[in-house]
Amino acid sequence: MTVTATHCPYCALQCAMSVVAAPQGPPTGPPAAAPEVAGREFPTNRGGLCRKGWTAAELLGHPERLTEPLLRSDDGELRPVSWDVALTRIAAEVRTAQDRYGKDAVGVFGGGGLTNEKAYLLGKFARVALGTSRIDYNGRFCMSSAAAAANRAFGLDRGLPFPVADLAGADTVLLLGSNVADTMPPFVQHLASARDAGGLIVVDPRRSATAALTADGAGLHLQPAPHTDLILLLGLAHVVINGGYAARGYLTERTDGMEDLIRSVAPWWPERVQAATGVPAALLRETAARLAHSARTGSCYILTGRGIEQHADGTDTATAAINLALLLGLPGSTRGGYGTLTGQGNGQGGREHGQKADQLPGYRKITDPAAREHLARVWGVPEASIPGPGLPAVELLASLGAPAAEGQTGGVRCLFVHGANIVVSAPDATAVRRGLQALDFLVVSDFFLSETALEADLVLPVLQWAEEEGTVTNLEGRVLRRRQAVSPPAGARSELWILNRLAALLDAPSGFPEDPREVFEELRAASAGGPADYSGITYGRLDAGEALHWPCPQGPDGLPSAGTPRLFAERFAHADGRARLVAVRAAAPVRPSGRGEFVLATGRVLEQYQSGTQTRRVASLSAAQPEGRLSLHPAAASGLGIADGDWVRVRRSGEAGAARASSAGPAVLVRAELSLGVRPDTVFLPFHFPGSAAANRVTEARTDPISGMPEFKTTHVIVERAPVPGPVLVPAARPTLAAAPDLQEAP
Repeated sequence: MTVTATHCPYCALQCAMSVVAAPQGPPTGPPAAAPEVAGREFPTNRGGLCRKGWTAAELLGHPERLTEPLLRSDDGELRPVSWDVALTRIAAEVRTAQDRYGKDAVGVFGGGGLTNEKAYLLGKFARVALGTSRIDYNGRFCMSSAAAAANRAFGLDRGLPFPVADLAGADTVLLLGSNVADTMPPFVQHLASARDAGGLIVVDPRRSATAALTADGAGLHLQPAPHTDLILLLGLAHVVINGGYAARGYLTERTDGMEDLIRSVAPWWPERVQAATGVPAALLRETAARLAHSARTGSCYILTGRGIEQHADGTDTATAAINLALLLGLPGSTRGGYGTLTGQGNGQGGREHGQKADQLPGYRKITDPAAREHLARVWGVPEASIPGPGLPAVELLASLGAPAAEGQTGGVRCLFVHGANIVVSAPDATAVRRGLQALDFLVVSDFFLSETALEADLVLPVLQWAEEEGTVTNLEGRVLRRRQAVSPPAGARSELWILNRLAALLDAPSGFPEDPREVFEELRAASAGGPADYSGITYGRLDAGEALHWPCPQGPDGLPSAGTPRLFAERFAHADGRARLVAVRAAAPVRPSGRGEFVLATGRVLEQYQSGTQTRRVASLSAAQPEGRLSLHPAAASGLGIADGDWVRVRRSGEAGAARASSAGPAVLVRAELSLGVRPDTVFLPFHFPGSAAANRVTEARTDPISGMPEFKTTHVIVERAPVPGPVLVPAARPTLAAAPDLQEAP
């Protein structure tokens, strides 16, 4: 047996694990035993794994694994073809689209699960081989608001600017909008110290598994009304300022913007906050006092998650959380800190090296002339040939197949999708699916036939996590080695190999290495001098077990630095070294207007991950959570005549606060699950499931004007009892190989 040290393929905690695999026998012999996973001691997980991690190896030999390219034939079926045929066809389609419509007619949609090497080379491929500005990735749906807020406050965005292990000494942790007990269970052990001290404070409209950890004196649960978390944070800041709790010396020495901040929170005294949020004024004052006392005499941390960030004002809400942390003197101090919990496996590294529409490798701005000149030198291309900013994800997807208006550039006609399942994960998913079907050509790289791959003209089989070498960056900015533990299927290929071959077919003016080490060496040079500087990190240092957090530059003496596990100890990343208190303002929330209307929040459950392409194929996980159910308060359900287990139809309201939904719009059809854990004005639906159970059929494509983050958490919907679906199913619009029909009620 071989034992390979690597890391879990799922969330950004990147728990350490070992893959135990039997050696491969001769092709004619009996099959080798399936590989297994073992926990491995590491600071983030301390040897533990969640259910998803323990079962990760089951996917490596899954019978639905893609092992050869699939091309849609004239009869509409996906049929196997050779790699030569597949790659030649892609090159021809790219040339046709760009000859007819221009360079930006070809788009690229990446993923936060790609290794650093693949994310880097994909961004380079878009801008150098394709010459397009139309690239973005699914991290836009995850971390974009937190990133925008951190950049404007601190001048730098790293999920946690301190190691996770620092939380072990905390006596107070304020956790806003994150259900870590379900989404990253091994993280919960880092909250033990705060729970023991009675200082775990959870802000969540639901009584989630994480909120339940505050019971029996372990802390406080603040349960605000939907879309009032910004008001809640402004209210906490008001109490801190007016209660004499602010860290005045720290604010004077290290921040700017205090006067504007004082004016911005003045309207939100505790009783007014109570009226808007439903959180009692006394509880608001107790929370502020607890935070301030811990910040002065103990160890206090403020952590945010998607619950407060996935809003059309998510950047402002995350900014309000940062303002609160700065008022308490936490960022960069020895008494605690502020951070945001990155979601996807390489959500941190995936956004640092060129997948985002407005960024170049090293977390450089694509509009910065110095950054463009640096990358032009590394890539060996003229600076003018590097495209400018593209479109953030929602706008990019809205442009699919769109004809050119007079005097304007048309939409994307040919799209590459890598590591994303946008038919399930994108907002207003029905419109996204129509956009994919309007394309001239869609190429999807995946290891399973996802719902997005089912729409493709060409599907390329790629490698899974245990079949490849590379690096990822976890939620604390620590760069980790991913190691090959098993051999891939004969017909599957790495995205690096694919990009190498396509770049050659497209006569790209720069090199595209297929060896991960070579790509990482180029990434080191590309990131050198940037905010996310990896130039001092090498495979050798990582393989030797060094803990390397970026920025980790190559020193002026030629020697690499030790990295930066804790940021902002001496200065923030703005040119003057000071943090910015950015005044933000909140509008009064729009309440559900009447009987049958609710605010829909979407999120995750313990056994499933992201769009479910992987976890829905693990038997034990699917058995535990086989379907998405709509969580509904019993009192609200009773008024609508809905019992536990009844089928319900969920439709988006015509307008926020409108009394009726449009019968013509897309709907979700699921069973109800009655729960006291949700508020009577709120319903909750997990987003992991496809077809008529896909939550994002009804979420809005409305976005944050700063970050481009979609509004995933507060869509106004109508819920009504529905008849049991009949046996007649309406199939997907495009016939496909082994296509699972899109479940809808029969006409």
